[in-house]
Amino acid sequence: MRIVKTTGRDAKTAEKLLQELERRGAVKTAEVEPTVRKIMQAVRKGGDKDLTKLATKFDGLRDGQSLRVSAGEMLDAWNATAPELQDAMRTAAENIRSFAEQQKPDEWFTENTPGVTVGQIVRPLESVGCYVPGGRYPLPSTLLMTAIPAQVAGVPRIVVTSPKPAKETLAAAHLAGITEFYRIGGAQAIAALAYGTETIQPVNKIVGPGNLYVTAAKVIASSECGIDMPAGPTEITVTSETGNAVGIAADLVAQAEHDPETLAVFVTTNEKLAKQVEREVKAQAKDNALAKISLKARGTIFLCSSVEETHAITNRLAPEHLSVDSMDDLAWVTNAGSVFVGNHSPQSMGDYISGPNHVLPTGRVGRVRGGLSVADFVKVITVQNYSPAGLKALGPKAAILATAEGLTGHAESVRVRMKLGAK
Repeated sequence: MRIVKTTGRDAKTAEKLLQELERRGAVKTAEVEPTVRKIMQAVRKGGDKDLTKLATKFDGLRDGQSLRVSAGEMLDAWNATAPELQDAMRTAAENIRSFAEQQKPDEWFTENTPGVTVGQIVRPLESVGCYVPGGRYPLPSTLLMTAIPAQVAGVPRIVVTSPKPAKETLAAAHLAGITEFYRIGGAQAIAALAYGTETIQPVNKIVGPGNLYVTAAKVIASSECGIDMPAGPTEITVTSETGNAVGIAADLVAQAEHDPETLAVFVTTNEKLAKQVEREVKAQAKDNALAKISLKARGTIFLCSSVEETHAITNRLAPEHLSVDSMDDLAWVTNAGSVFVGNHSPQSMGDYISGPNHVLPTGRVGRVRGGLSVADFVKVITVQNYSPAGLKALGPKAAILATAEGLTGHAESVRVRMKLGAK
């Protein structure tokens, strides 16, 4: 990591770097978009045939192997899983489910005018596709994080795709009760979920994190179906004045090992702490090849002139993961995917077992939304019910507004119903 001061001779360098980081999402996905479009069009036109070719080339699908994972494979994987890992998965699943239950939107009705009842009903999506990365590391935690909130929402059809699914991922699928699982990944998996093939029926929405190719594919697919968010390469920001350098460095290295495109940033006014973190990161990443790559490319320590500036920079970055010193810091946080508070809250706990979702917005999408939640799997449908008295009370004003807009048919539809109600 390098230290960049935001004042003096480094001020222009710091501002230029910040502006580059603010554009990180759009720039990176644009680089792979032409390739992604070709892959997706191939699947759209060629269906299972081209999907199988791509899965064989990129996902390790063996000759003659079925695209679909059988229930028996998932059960065998669960039975072959060590008891301590089974127990950890159960705990994670329970916490994810409990958190999702509390997030679920409520149905409600109220009478805002006598005779006028308004409210909302909540209905699940009919189908979702959960993308579970399977490249460098098996991610059974992502299967639980995507499938369980969908189950809490009541989604009847939950489809999982994962390239070269590891035993641990298949075991998590069994634990979660998944019945439709395909061993495909990358842009080809997103295309199959969005457009459908002879074997795979399309879904209403695609959720889950992935690399740049998956992220770009989801953005393209969003013209055909819903997506949760661009959830690309991992991002971490730690904003601290009093934190422990060893713990801060450990979090930075941990997230940096996810992907060579990881963004790792430390923001502080404390020059002593900045130098300690710089040394600790170097030491802790010494034997972690992937972390060293991403930290060398994008690892940055912003040394600021004021605490207020650290807050402003942090919110400009809108990071996926954010660590702060205390609960009081939550008052200034406006843009982040998930926040971790204090020296005893490593970000890795959120990756696995806390309960809040680890599928989080990247590329500054944290400016407009938080992480995946049960709300991503439901539709909130509004309801309006007028009695004759309620229509008589509000109808004339609605007709006036419609007439002002030149929509005479709208005004007349209100008057017609008012006449019917008077009879």
